[in-house]
Amino acid sequence: MRTYDLERFKGITIAMYSSYNEAGDVDQKAARQLARYYAKSGVKGLYVGGSSGEGMLQSVEERKQMLEAVVAEVGQELTIIAHVGAAATRDSVELARHAKAVGAHAVSAVPAIYYRLSPQSVETHWQEIVDSTDLPFIIYHIPQTTGFQLSKSLLVKMAEQDKVIGVKISAESTFELQQFKAAGGKDFLVLNGPDEQYLAGRSIGADGGIGGTYGVMPELFLKIESCYVQGQVAEAQKWQFIVNELIVELLSLPSLYGACKAILKLRGYDTGEPRLPLLPIPASELKRVEDLNQRILSYISQAEGVVQE
Repeated sequence: MRTYDLERFKGITIAMYSSYNEAGDVDQKAARQLARYYAKSGVKGLYVGGSSGEGMLQSVEERKQMLEAVVAEVGQELTIIAHVGAAATRDSVELARHAKAVGAHAVSAVPAIYYRLSPQSVETHWQEIVDSTDLPFIIYHIPQTTGFQLSKSLLVKMAEQDKVIGVKISAESTFELQQFKAAGGKDFLVLNGPDEQYLAGRSIGADGGIGGTYGVMPELFLKIESCYVQGQVAEAQKWQFIVNELIVELLSLPSLYGACKAILKLRGYDTGEPRLPLLPIPASELKRVEDLNQRILSYISQAEGVVQE
């Protein structure tokens, strides 16, 4: 039995977008407004500084600024997980210690990026982070961007530590997700990464999910989760299929992150443009974004209408 409260990490956690002003600098006021918006949606937590949060494109100081804003606004209401992965282990350790100091509830990290690292190197990198604070640690497995394939043997070795409470798995194989869950055991969290297979992940062992497109339609993922928990599988499938149609449309636009930020702006939450090399949405595509936003809002109304019956 682990000494940490695992229940707080289950369910729907938004991989939060970063907020920038017109100069492209972190905008803490806008970050707090977005965090408040998400708190009102009913999600379980926020994952700050990950892929959707552009953490790898920010300086250490900027990452601290984003986390500080989010914790200050909703840290008493939501579970805040700070992604501290970086190319250099010392930067990850600094970010982990900062996360502890400001009140985050857990830290998470990808393997160190750019270099093709051995399992021993990755283990050392993660262990330095784990040992740097008393916060629980969540492995972030996303081999399509890091180039590192996490083995079950390394997962099991890390999971033997009380502080290593789970893994966020963004690999596309639900079989791998199930295998990680079996290897980690019942007191080890597995969190689904690919948004388009949230229901598949849950049905094969995931304890919840952390996703980027949750940020423009958290209510729809909450609907899938609610239906799944209540045993309404066909209804959960219906909403997953709807979500997947919306994700396909998002991916058809020139920039996924640019599209999500443009949608939020239409709703009154201006998070600025994504940081280059991530592209903004060109003016020629804004009508498509507006139409997509209206579709999402329509589905949200339907989902909330069903809940209210």
